[in-house]
Amino acid sequence: MSNRVCQAEKAQLNFTYYPVYDVLKKSKFRASFHLKEYDQQYIKEKGMDVMTRHAYDFIVQRLKYKLINDGKQTPMKGHPVFIAMHACACCCRGCLHKWHHIDSNMVLEEEQINTIVSILINWIVLELECI
Repeated sequence: MSNRVCQAEKAQLNFTYYPVYDVLKKSKFRASFHLKEYDQQYIKEKGMDVMTRHAYDFIVQRLKYKLINDGKQTPMKGHPVFIAMHACACCCRGCLHKWHHIDSNMVLEEEQINTIVSILINWIVLELECI
């Protein structure tokens, strides 16, 4: 991708660099997650609007409410958003509490869901080397 295209994508997405990215980079486990070539191709084919919708749906389906099987609801592969969820510690309510200080016993509010989705989508943009 050319730098101009990346800049345009960032502007369109209202790109935000979250400070949590710096903390996550220091975790050997979190820093081990990267998008594979087939993930990048999937994103290219579907587009960032679809990735954003998928991220929103996954967060609502898997994390909005506290689950009995917390820690097992997000696969480690199979979709670029799943990779982002693990890389950004947004994969379960326990990780949301530990890394993002979101109470694991409360229902996620719309603003929290939107912030989590933004963290995931912006991580994907970073992974695509669009900065």
